[in-house]
Amino acid sequence: MQKFLLSLFLFITVAYSTAYSISKKEEGVPDTVHIGAYVLSLHDINFKDKEYTMRLWLWMLYSNPEFDFTTQVEVPNAKSIEKPDVMVDTIDGKIWVLMKMKCVMKQNWKVHDYPFDRQQIKVHVENTMFDASHLVFVPDTLGSKFDNDFAIDGWDISNFKVSTGINEYSTAFGDITMDEQHSEYGAFCITLDLERNAWGLFFKLFLGMYISFFIAAISFVIDPEDVDPKFGLPVGGLFASVGNKYIIDSILPETTLFTLVDSLHSTTFLFILFIIASNAYSLILDRRKKRTEARSFNKTAGKIILTAYFFVNIFLVIVAIYK
Repeated sequence: MQKFLLSLFLFITVAYSTAYSISKKEEGVPDTVHIGAYVLSLHDINFKDKEYTMRLWLWMLYSNPEFDFTTQVEVPNAKSIEKPDVMVDTIDGKIWVLMKMKCVMKQNWKVHDYPFDRQQIKVHVENTMFDASHLVFVPDTLGSKFDNDFAIDGWDISNFKVSTGINEYSTAFGDITMDEQHSEYGAFCITLDLERNAWGLFFKLFLGMYISFFIAAISFVIDPEDVDPKFGLPVGGLFASVGNKYIIDSILPETTLFTLVDSLHSTTFLFILFIIASNAYSLILDRRKKRTEARSFNKTAGKIILTAYFFVNIFLVIVAIYK
């Protein structure tokens, strides 16, 4: 009798568990995949082509044998992905997949305050076959890190985190069984916040522009009656500043924003124009036989323009740093 009751109890327990599992599947409760990442390097940062390259280890731990992350991993914001090195094993009845990946990633760089810019790198990982009704991710926050030797030249990593969420798409991807043009996929996200060590780069970029301006400003120490150097120096400085801007623009992506690079160069162009205008007025005074007034105006204009140029540049740089 006791054996019969025990057998009956075990049968009811198994039957209830099976029924509960089936009912959960019918309710559309998704399976969970524990996922994490270890970032090895981030390099080949290319502002012009809006891309960078990342190398990382990516791992998944899950129970559903229908999932095959060796072929179903999708990185939506990647330009290209090299064929990864993959290792698959079983741990406590669960499938463990470890992948070493190298991806060329798309990135919309924020260059408004360049070279004092701050960038946020985001890498999204999805499963190509199963949407959020079948699969959701759970982040391995303890194991997910970046390499201690991970260094990006000229940058500091101010924040690193991993998280999960849902990516929504306004399409059914041609699935006629869906009632509306909307689909959702579980997503794993790696986020790195980068801050640039900018001062060295700033002087490398703008030293030529500042030298060009001060060459133009040297014309203030030339007597108003010496026409050729009085106007030749500012014009030469103007062309040199324009050339400097073209060089910097060649390494930055096209943007409709008025960036710090644009502001500093436009300020330089404008103040060189002020220099030429001041020199022209002092020349007019000199031709009218007002040489004392011409020299006095020349000296005063030089002080005002140099002082104003200095403070405008300081203001623009401070705004970019502390914005």
